[in-house]
Amino acid sequence: MVDTSAGILLFRVGADGPEVLIAHPGGPFWARKDDGAWSIVKGLLAEGEDLWTTARREFREETGMDVPAGEPVDLGTVKQRGGKIVTAFGVEADLDVSNAVSNTFEIEWPPKSGVKTSFPEVDRIEWFGLEQARAKLLASQHPFLDAVQAVVAAR
Repeated sequence: MVDTSAGILLFRVGADGPEVLIAHPGGPFWARKDDGAWSIVKGLLAEGEDLWTTARREFREETGMDVPAGEPVDLGTVKQRGGKIVTAFGVEADLDVSNAVSNTFEIEWPPKSGVKTSFPEVDRIEWFGLEQARAKLLASQHPFLDAVQAVVAAR
């Protein structure tokens, strides 16, 4: 069965145009990766859960904050390289993420050491203009940036 995720891409419009809030994955595999490694804040759909509920739950888990009030906009669905299906919702809002705190996961690290180590699921969350976000974000998620740009342009 194909994994299905839902997420939220907060966006705001500043003096230099639209900005989006994206997350850098935590853990040792991603520690030295930057460009092309970031993602929208997202997570796996739980059994019986709808996409919007999943997106809001995952936002809370990965940032420690609730989704700001705002009308969700459907930004579409993409298929990532590994086959995961990701649906994104845009919400226009400004959010101070300086105190963001992610949930954690535990893995054996270093490998074959027998030692379980805890890592944050998200180690950084930042606002980027669309051009810089395009460099940071996983390539498969670029259509979400195009959708945000279209939403802002349609005003």
